[in-house]
Amino acid sequence: MWIEFKNYQEKAIVKLKQEANDLLEAEGNKICIFKAPTGSGKTLMMAEFLKRLIDSRIDGRKFSFVWIAVNKLHDQSRNSLKKYYDQFGVGLKCSYYEDLEDRKIAENEILFLNWASINKKENIYVRANERDNNLSNVITRTKDEGRIIILVIDESHRNAETEKSKELIEEIGPKITIEVSATPQLKGVFRGVEVELKEVKDEGMIKKEIVINPGFESFHLDKKLADKTADEIVVEAGLKKRVELTKLYTAEGSNVNPLMLIQIPDSHAGIDKKDSVIQLLGKYGITTENGKLAIYLSEKDNKINLENIEKDENEVEVMIFKQAIAVGWDCPRAAILVLFREWKSVVFSIQTIGRIMRMPEHHHYKTPELNLGYVFTSLSDIGIAEDIAKEYITVFEGKRRDDYKNIDLPSYHSKRFREETRLSSDFVPIFFKAADELKLKDHISLKHSIVDTKIIASGRIADVDKEIKSVEKKGTLDIPKNEVELQNAFDYFARENLTPFAPELRSIKRINDSIYRFFDKAFKMGVDDWPKIQAIVLAEENRQIVTDVINKAKELYQDVVGRGKHELIENEGSWNVPGTINYNLTFAKKDYKKSIIQPYYAKTKGNNTLSLFEEDSDVEVSFIEYLEKAKQIEWWFKNGKSDATYFAVPYTEAGADKPFYVDFIVKMKDGRIGLFDTKGGIYAQTAKDRAEGLQAYIKKLNKAGKKLFGGIVVKDKNSWRVNSKDKYSYDPNNLKDWEFLNL
Repeated sequence: MWIEFKNYQEKAIVKLKQEANDLLEAEGNKICIFKAPTGSGKTLMMAEFLKRLIDSRIDGRKFSFVWIAVNKLHDQSRNSLKKYYDQFGVGLKCSYYEDLEDRKIAENEILFLNWASINKKENIYVRANERDNNLSNVITRTKDEGRIIILVIDESHRNAETEKSKELIEEIGPKITIEVSATPQLKGVFRGVEVELKEVKDEGMIKKEIVINPGFESFHLDKKLADKTADEIVVEAGLKKRVELTKLYTAEGSNVNPLMLIQIPDSHAGIDKKDSVIQLLGKYGITTENGKLAIYLSEKDNKINLENIEKDENEVEVMIFKQAIAVGWDCPRAAILVLFREWKSVVFSIQTIGRIMRMPEHHHYKTPELNLGYVFTSLSDIGIAEDIAKEYITVFEGKRRDDYKNIDLPSYHSKRFREETRLSSDFVPIFFKAADELKLKDHISLKHSIVDTKIIASGRIADVDKEIKSVEKKGTLDIPKNEVELQNAFDYFARENLTPFAPELRSIKRINDSIYRFFDKAFKMGVDDWPKIQAIVLAEENRQIVTDVINKAKELYQDVVGRGKHELIENEGSWNVPGTINYNLTFAKKDYKKSIIQPYYAKTKGNNTLSLFEEDSDVEVSFIEYLEKAKQIEWWFKNGKSDATYFAVPYTEAGADKPFYVDFIVKMKDGRIGLFDTKGGIYAQTAKDRAEGLQAYIKKLNKAGKKLFGGIVVKDKNSWRVNSKDKYSYDPNNLKDWEFLNL
């Protein structure tokens, strides 16, 4: 069977092999991190990487492998790899300890071990015994035969940093340790391969987002008939959603039977939730007897109706489980997760929602609802365990107003090919070019304010369970940053300005290096002046211009490295404002009456590559305030920045066709539709290609009977001006060709 890898998988496999071969040449034992999100196919990528690593070697190196995992995950990994290698007839043998011949690991043999079986001194594989058959001796005999040992620690975040674990890694003494995890733990490691969550989403392997209790803000419970418990309400909502999704899959021509998971808390104080949940589901005709209910609890509990449950068309509709399956269990048709209120607050991690993140058929569907995962919960608050989960989980929902009538506009999007995700050495000269264009040398102030660390003074939190933007405080204590803090802040500044590139160390250092070289060239400031350069860049009066130069350099860089990597295609069907838009915890509600999406949510804080929105800029906020007061406007829509969900017109830049995601779509009371893009400062100067593409689109559509108008808008001396000319030009000192905007 030939497996066609997704682009990001192929890229990761190639890079893993490259890293491993580099580390084999290095002195001493090395660690390599393989960071990949839940649902990206980590085991498959590792299997193919090991296969390619041993294949056709010309250096005569011979390998033996040890693969350690938690719980029963080592069984699952071993079975997956064995099945994978058997179908190719590849000479990698997957063994348990008992399968080893001559008390050693053979060439191209992988020994699978459960972490619990080796991390205590008295465990059978570790302790000394008469036959000298403990792990330490097995390793020694393997090395004596001249083989290199490579250690794989799977789901490493659960164990790799404990003292015992470190001792064990030392005892095995592998040439290379590969740490595989969505959330790696090993500190001080600078070699590695990272798969970005965005890439996995873009290629349809996992859901676009997870929504929590959708529509619950308008849920009304009749107080007189309030005999339903909170748990019943969420189970009922989950079952209703499951029926909806089943119909949508059928309409797509798919035979996927969506699965609803109910996670029950571990029984404490003699209270066991299992029986009451089984009873509740029985009311809806879902029982173990009719095959619609499966149960997967601890080892000692019976496991019921689990056979073939992962198959798309399996008849099981609901599965009850405890925490035990949170790691490694894989059933891509799982679409809904129900969580109950527990005595203690729940911390919600990417591992828990990982159960409903996968796409059953490895692609996104035309129906947006099938590309989401759903959580229904009776919890009043959910703590977010990791930053990535915070960006990924959506808790707010904006809905299109009921008075919306279709506007049916043709729209375009970019079809991705293999994308450049990191900055190469080509970035440095491009940064110089951007610095020249934006006159960085003239705008930077070498006499700058001191960069302080601000510490909360007399802060208080009234409610520890509440998500808050900012702690209530009496003031701040300002302390000048030392050199270590300066370096950290400088690295963070580079990292937060990397989007859309992967925030990996190599790219961060590339931005830092570009800045240092610029200061060397412009102001003769060398290596000894690096702390001074960092303080200059981070000073309040300089940050913005440096940010602008980095952004400009990234645009120029993408033109150079990304040329020919995208194809512009027209969307199937006409574009209309989306029916619902989901927002994550980095958004805040705003009270805008004329927004067609109600309520309107604005992005509040940056560096999130996953969102289709950017923080509203000052000029955008100002334009929204203008639109809110405009008498002739029926509604306005703030557009997203990528994806076929949002509206884009085609334009050509440097010979490549691209989509232009116009900031605002505005519906007038007289039926006309305005397409406006707000620009300020330097961005108004560089908007020529986009502006002319927009005018060509408006002209073409108006010939076909539409009533469109609009263009690039700027604010000048408290007036809004719009450029609707076929040929665009911008001179901030002379805007007489720009009309006054009157809406």
